[in-house]
Amino acid sequence: MTEILIAIGILGGMGLIFGLVLSVASKVFYVESDPRLEELTQALPGANCGGCGYSGCAAYAQAVLEGKAPIGKCASGGDDAAQTMAQIMGVKAEKVARRVALVRCAGYKGVDENGKDVGAKMKGEYEGIHDCLAASKVAGRGPLICKFGCLGFGNCTKACQYDAIHIVNGVAKVDDTKCVGCMSCAAQCPRHLIIPVEYGKRNVVVACASQAKGSVTIRGCTAGCIGCGLCQKICPNDAIHVDHNLASIDYDKCDSCGLCATVCPKKLIANTKPEAVPVK
Repeated sequence: MTEILIAIGILGGMGLIFGLVLSVASKVFYVESDPRLEELTQALPGANCGGCGYSGCAAYAQAVLEGKAPIGKCASGGDDAAQTMAQIMGVKAEKVARRVALVRCAGYKGVDENGKDVGAKMKGEYEGIHDCLAASKVAGRGPLICKFGCLGFGNCTKACQYDAIHIVNGVAKVDDTKCVGCMSCAAQCPRHLIIPVEYGKRNVVVACASQAKGSVTIRGCTAGCIGCGLCQKICPNDAIHVDHNLASIDYDKCDSCGLCATVCPKKLIANTKPEAVPVK
């Protein structure tokens, strides 16, 4: 009995000593945290989408606090988050323009009355794993003839936290009213078809990413860009150019006049005006 009491006493004494040591150490090595860190984190949406280039909102807030990252990189939070963070840091932030994702592919649109493929043409029926990356690795780079086309298996839709991108008629389509421009979808596209575009400047869209020669593109898609250059010639603002057999738009110059769409022989260029959505 005595031995048990001695053992209990020794253990109790050791616990007391260790507790005192930890208490002293916590005071000696205490690092005062900056209260602004919590405020910066709360100013962010908490989506942890990675669109800012950091692992999550807390990591981005820490980087801003330490001066390692600029304010305004949070696409999900937009201008509201940027202005709040700037106020916390006591600086002035430039207005953050809202961005949305753009899928550069017209996709497979089915068959016409003659039984011919419309849009991207299929090689055959794909029965493999329902995954874009997996499909891009099979012989011939997937079921599409066009090696630049949207595979349509929805890796992008799974990555979106805002239900802003869906597969429609075999191709990914973005809902501008829901998209926050975090570009999580782009990171999951093995063919790199999704790019960010400033909202309100994407009325004119070239839904193609093919850099193949026109004759090759025609074999793989009835709606692909053939690099004819008619759009470039008619543009009054020098806003559209053909480079590597593909037309692309400089949205800083484009005024959405739509002239390029009227001369495109493949009817590829769409002149759309999305419904007005308040920019936050």
